Amino acid sequence: MQLTVYILVYPWLWLISRLPFKIIYFISDGLFLLVYYVIGYRKKVVRYNLALVFPEKPQERRLHIEKRFYRHMCDMFLEMIKTMGISNEELQRRFTFDNLGLLHRLEARNRSVMLMFPHYASWEWVIALDTHIGSKGYAIYQKLGNKYFDQLVRNIRQKFDTTLITTKETWALVDQNKRAGILGTYGILSDQSPMVKKALLWTSFMGITVPAHTGAETLCRKLDLAAVYLKVNKIKRGHYHGSFKLITEHAKEMKRFELTESFLKMTEESIKEAPEYYLWTHKRWKHMGKTPRTSKQNQ
Repeated sequence: MQLTVYILVYPWLWLISRLPFKIIYFISDGLFLLVYYVIGYRKKVVRYNLALVFPEKPQERRLHIEKRFYRHMCDMFLEMIKTMGISNEELQRRFTFDNLGLLHRLEARNRSVMLMFPHYASWEWVIALDTHIGSKGYAIYQKLGNKYFDQLVRNIRQKFDTTLITTKETWALVDQNKRAGILGTYGILSDQSPMVKKALLWTSFMGITVPAHTGAETLCRKLDLAAVYLKVNKIKRGHYHGSFKLITEHAKEMKRFELTESFLKMTEESIKEAPEYYLWTHKRWKHMGKTPRTSKQNQ
């Protein structure tokens, strides 16, 4: 069944990926009308999330954010497919970076980096970074249920010299690279909602007490990785810009969970600047205020 779905879907993905961007965004405009007005994909979740974190904003303003988010989500979905056919030159033109010197200085000091960023603006095209760094680039991800599409995603990333590793593979690989003296830059999306029973930290995110992922911090503390926040801004349709901010070079010198909380605060700043670019369809606030074990209580 997985192979049948792949065989049926892949030709359409390939065709879309070869279309020029003008047509890509024409399709995206049509997709927005279908997803938003006809299907109403996760509209209840989006409205709930926006009302929860922005209670001070009038309903009209939240509705404006909602519509802009859906337009952006459709753009990003088509851009993700376009990655199959985009050249590295085109990708570099559409996703630029500044402050790369921060990463280069860490590499010069023989420091591997945990690059932390949220589901904001564009996380798929962060693979453009590999051209600018000397260390080996890795993207930590959740393995897809369909093994054929999972391999397709791996192949796309490898085209841009990024190696995908699952969350289960991460610890062993980072430890192996450290022992072998191999510098790595490990990209991880760290704003998801973890399983409640495994949550070590409950803290404030957008004013709401929620469980937080601490896996990136654990890796930084135990395997001596520098932690860097990647802030992505959407410049215009199909164009993004990333900048870097050092969270810490030595995680062990920070209080327990301080690194994770710093990351979440930086994520909040990005969301407040342009909330329409955050992934509001994600049920980030599905668990609230349960057994609020804060970082201070776990030190």
